[in-house]
Amino acid sequence: MHNSLAAAAARTYTNPVYPHSMPDPFVLSHKGTYYAFGTAGQNAKDGRIFNLLTSKNLVDWKELGGALTPPAGSEKAEFWAPEVVYQNGTFYMYYSRGGGAIGASVGHRLHVATSTKPEGPYKEVALLDVPESKFTIDAHPFQDTDGKWYLFYARDFIDTDNGYFPGTGLVVDRLTSMTKLANESRTVMRARHPWTVFEKNRTMPLYDNRTFAEWHTLEGPFVRKHNGKYYCFYSGANFLTPRYGVDYCEADTVMGPYRDTANDTGARVLHAVAGHVRGPGHHSHVIGPDGKTEYLVYHAWDAGMKERQMCIDKLAWTKEGPRCQGPTYTPQPIP
Repeated sequence: MHNSLAAAAARTYTNPVYPHSMPDPFVLSHKGTYYAFGTAGQNAKDGRIFNLLTSKNLVDWKELGGALTPPAGSEKAEFWAPEVVYQNGTFYMYYSRGGGAIGASVGHRLHVATSTKPEGPYKEVALLDVPESKFTIDAHPFQDTDGKWYLFYARDFIDTDNGYFPGTGLVVDRLTSMTKLANESRTVMRARHPWTVFEKNRTMPLYDNRTFAEWHTLEGPFVRKHNGKYYCFYSGANFLTPRYGVDYCEADTVMGPYRDTANDTGARVLHAVAGHVRGPGHHSHVIGPDGKTEYLVYHAWDAGMKERQMCIDKLAWTKEGPRCQGPTYTPQPIP
């Protein structure tokens, strides 16, 4: 009996798969190995930015230190939400860098760093400027089936045009090269439902201390093409609240227009479970070791809400749309 129980335990995992700080987790699969990148300050061992882990099965993770060599003059900057893609022998890391916390007088800007190896070290090589926005975060590079590259990201909108709420929304632009935007951005989605509110009566130093009756947040875009349609997944609401979770909009072409029907009451793909899972979101998608099962990799708070830890769960494409088979907090079959 003991041996059979041990064998069963060996075939399961229980979230979190990395029980330490790993916000905004992105997983790159390259030549049979998974590399996870997460938001973090300087690594104590090597002084580099972003947590870097490696695994063969999405469950057992080994720490590799940091990934990005901090650029000169960035000692007081914050680095958020790295994503890495491979193209023509080079690994490109997209992330935002800015000064101070959210709402500070210095906003965030998108940057690109490169490396010849997936584990780095990465060196910053370009600024992807979005002149019309003071706060631009969560860059997500997407390659369409025709080989062309696009960049989805989140940026602030302070107007109420067409009934939208002020706040952070989702945008897409073409990449004319891996380090340059076409500057032909189109809005993917803006907040128009009450559940995505981040904070009411929020005063924003970034916008001359203007106070907004409601400030909403859509962030962390991640795009999948499925059955000919483009699905832009995102995290919505305040990451400290039970409303935070993952939803999506869809389009027939990569540049849109995107539709967000039936998401007016809350996140449908991934959401909190009272008493068990807190603040699941800012995810990435990855195919499991079997080459076919799709997983969401996301963060969720520990019980004391001291750190956001990395979790994984299967994604299912149902007749109602994409749905996470979770978030789980009990033993699950190992990928």
